[in-house]
Amino acid sequence: MKLEICVDSVESSVNAEAGGADRLELCGALEIGGITPGPGTIQAVLSNVSIPVNVIIRPRGGDFLYSDHEFEVMRRDIDFAGEAGAAGVVLGILREDGRIDVERTAYLVECAGPMTVTFHRAFDMASDALMAMNDIISAGATRLLTSGQAKSAAAGSQLIRKLVDTAGERLIIMPGGGLNEENILEVAAITGASEFHLTARERIESGMKFRRDGIGLGHPAMADEEYYLRFAETELIQRIKSSLSAV
Repeated sequence: MKLEICVDSVESSVNAEAGGADRLELCGALEIGGITPGPGTIQAVLSNVSIPVNVIIRPRGGDFLYSDHEFEVMRRDIDFAGEAGAAGVVLGILREDGRIDVERTAYLVECAGPMTVTFHRAFDMASDALMAMNDIISAGATRLLTSGQAKSAAAGSQLIRKLVDTAGERLIIMPGGGLNEENILEVAAITGASEFHLTARERIESGMKFRRDGIGLGHPAMADEEYYLRFAETELIQRIKSSLSAV
C-alpha cells in the first residue's frame, strides 16, 4: 500500500515525509484544486525531501480544455520539472466533448520521459469513464487519480473497483478525493487499490499578532481564513500509513 500526500509547501512536504508518505504530489493553490507551483517551490521541496515528488502541470484553475498557449505553458513546465529532478508529473487534458485529448496527452507523456505521468481528476469530468480510462492507457500514462467520477472517492468506490479490475496491470488506479483517516480503510477494501492520495492537513492559526479588521485580500467570505495556515500533519499521516500497512 502506497500513500501519496498532496502538498503545497516545503513545510507540508517535510511533514509528509516524516509521517511516512511514499510520494508527494506538489501543487500550488490547493483551494482551487491545484495548479503548477512556482519554480522556487519546486526546487526548495526537491532540496528538502528524499521521497519521489510528482509536480502537477495545470496552468490555471477551472476546466481542462486548454488553448494552444496554455498547452505550450504545460510543455515548458514539464521541461522545468524534469530538469529540477521531479520523479513525475501530474496532468490532464479533455476535449470539448468530454473525451480525453489523447493526442495532446500522449505528446506530453513523451515530453515527460523518463518521468512517470499521472492523469489527474480531469478524468472525473470525462463523459465516459471506461472509454476515458482506455484512452489514458493508450496515451501512455502510468497512473490515474480518481474519485470514481463522484464527489469523493468513498462515494465513487464502486466505479473505482471496476476501473481497478478492468485496468489490471496496464494502469495504476489511485483513489483520491475526500479520503481521510475515517474512510480510507473502507475505500481500500472496496476498491482493491494499492495507492491512495490525500492531503491529511491540519488548520493552524497564524503567528501574526497585529490583524487589521474588516479587510481581506481574497474573497470576502474567506477573510477570516487569511490568518490560518494548512499543513500536512505528520502524526495523522503516520496513523494512516500504519493502518494501511496492517491491511
